[in-house]
Amino acid sequence: MAELRVLTFPDRRLRRKAKPVAVAGERLRRLADDMLETMYASKGVGLAAIQVNVAERVLVMDVSEERDTPRCYVNPEIVSSEGEVVSEEGCLSVPEFTAEVPRAERVKVRAYTAEMEPVEEELEGLASICIQHEIDHLDGKLFIDYLSPLKRRMLRKRLEKAERTGKPAALQL
Repeated sequence: MAELRVLTFPDRRLRRKAKPVAVAGERLRRLADDMLETMYASKGVGLAAIQVNVAERVLVMDVSEERDTPRCYVNPEIVSSEGEVVSEEGCLSVPEFTAEVPRAERVKVRAYTAEMEPVEEELEGLASICIQHEIDHLDGKLFIDYLSPLKRRMLRKRLEKAERTGKPAALQL
């Protein structure tokens, strides 16, 4: 397994739409394993392939407290949702930043495993929020897109300044 480089905002590659995966195999299993290693090393709970510069519809997540329940979803789609919850989100691709984001409280997801076996699950709580966040990545959308244009401009300026100065850009909106 290998730790992969996570793209960070405002990298334009994060805006690409991921392509469906057609074939299972060693390459897909290795990608999922490398993504999990990257996610755990970065202290994240989810990671989409697009964040590691792979434009395929693959995401991994582990929302367990023990960090011992890794999941891989290939070609995931939300088939139904209900309720609404607003929670604070962060993202490995938008480091040092969190914001309140509205999401569905519960979702039903249809996907495949890394071995291309079909699965259908109902998720709620952090699992529901996480999978919605990661599917957004696969569609070229970031959680900051839920913010007002003014807040997005503020974030972009703060991150650009942090990159120039080498100082953290911690910000909560």
